Amino acid sequence: MEIYRIEDLVFTFPEKERETLSHINLTIKSGEFVTICGKSGCGKSTLLRQLKTILTPHGKSAGNIFFCGQPIADIDQRTQASEIGYVLQSPDNQIVTDKVWHELAFGLESLGYDQSSIRLRVAEMASFFGIQAWFHKKVTELSGGQKQLLNLASIMAMHPSVLILDEPTSQLDPIAATDFLETIKKINQELGTTIIMTEHRLEDVLPISDRLVVMDEGAIIADDSPDKVGQSLGRLNHPMFYSMPSPMQIHAGVDTDLPSPLTVKEGRQWLNAFLSQRKAAAATASPEVKISSDSSSRDSTSPIALKFKEVWFKYEKNGPDIIKDLSFEVREGQFYCIVGGNGTGKTSTLSLISGILQPYRGKVLIGGKNPAKMSSKELFTNNLGILPQNPQTLFVKKTVELDLYEMLSHTSLTKEEKAEKIEAIVKFAELEHLLSMHPYDLSGGEQQRAALAKVLLLEPRILLLDEPTKGLDGFFKKKLADFLKKLNADGVTIVMVSHDIEFCAMYGEVCAMFFDGSIITSNTTKKFFSGNSFYTTAANRMVRHIWSDGVTVEDVIERCRNSS
Repeated sequence: MEIYRIEDLVFTFPEKERETLSHINLTIKSGEFVTICGKSGCGKSTLLRQLKTILTPHGKSAGNIFFCGQPIADIDQRTQASEIGYVLQSPDNQIVTDKVWHELAFGLESLGYDQSSIRLRVAEMASFFGIQAWFHKKVTELSGGQKQLLNLASIMAMHPSVLILDEPTSQLDPIAATDFLETIKKINQELGTTIIMTEHRLEDVLPISDRLVVMDEGAIIADDSPDKVGQSLGRLNHPMFYSMPSPMQIHAGVDTDLPSPLTVKEGRQWLNAFLSQRKAAAATASPEVKISSDSSSRDSTSPIALKFKEVWFKYEKNGPDIIKDLSFEVREGQFYCIVGGNGTGKTSTLSLISGILQPYRGKVLIGGKNPAKMSSKELFTNNLGILPQNPQTLFVKKTVELDLYEMLSHTSLTKEEKAEKIEAIVKFAELEHLLSMHPYDLSGGEQQRAALAKVLLLEPRILLLDEPTKGLDGFFKKKLADFLKKLNADGVTIVMVSHDIEFCAMYGEVCAMFFDGSIITSNTTKKFFSGNSFYTTAANRMVRHIWSDGVTVEDVIERCRNSS
């Protein structure tokens, strides 16, 4: 049975000539798990919003969309509300009440269910999703993962026949993201709910997907099982292949006739078979993580860019400590990555560096000075640049172009010099076709690129990045990494908070893990990820039974090629 049928769908935003969706034809059967991926700005989110009319953006459209055999425009809002569940990218944008139990009941109350039915369904959902322990909590007390799980449970309480999710794990740490996806899998397999999902982090999503749909510039370029689509992208050397799971990328980099693996389990089996007639490369043969040649001397001789000394911080006088006895140093020119679960204090640490927050005990120093006592001009003029977790907080103008010029409004540059700088940053961030758009009308990945472009115009010596790869596809992540490495080589110090383990492992110099308000361990990237069980890369989980220090896809490919 078809649940959605899309026929020749075309959509164009107001005052735009370029089609955001170009002649989309797609059929989704009841009970299927369909994942949609593509470069940021390719039209994924716009396509999903066409599937529930109340969320469809304003613009010019053509073609037909059928839901359960009926034109979706003819289906009343109450039916759509109950039958089509939709989970947004940001959990805070969807929560409407103050208590967990009330949020679970809100949708059912809106649909007019009687009290006994509401109590039954709320109890059922709380049990199914494991919410009992925080059932009476305030929503503000929840972690990011709990909020997203609450959104999901609130929607599932209405028993929808289809669940649409727009990058639901983009703000979750790796473990919370894995748990969330396991719940989605359970909903699909045990309840038979149709799942339609966009996602950039494909490592855990593809193994539970029936189909993978790849979009490029508003059109569908591939639609098949995940393994077949991945192989096809590999043969075409398409940029989206960088987003495919690590086992698949490793297979593509090795000369072998064995079938391509998709999961870590399949990757281990493939590796064992591949090495069965070869001699595995010795552990010492692996190429070292690409750390600057002066990194060892820099640790002891380079000036200190940032320093925390026994720092304690809490938001309320009688509230709990968020940062607890935190001490660490970042040397000038280092690429320092901080990983850890949601709510452990990572973002608060960046706010302490920027002077937005102040500790009640201990010292925070930038170049030996307290940032809270520095003037804005001293702190931010060619000194400190900050990319916040929510890029929308940086946008103050009506178009992307005006927003970029606003960043240079207080400089002494000539009009020509400003135009030259902005042209260069626009080219890097691929914002050419977005300059006339309102920043809030951009996709999540496009907003991230525009915000990063604004920050980089400051030419900071110290760059603070809070989840910079959120919403970015594999292709642009590589571009971002190349640019960050160039900044790093020019002496810019980078401190990055991220849930993107693969990105940190590939490009970071030093990694530290946050837990319960403090850093519990830090090391050079390779040693850090080699010693972890869960906070490590898929490549490491795949090969550590043979090569414990194989961390990146490139590491493993090199090892395989050296095996004879």
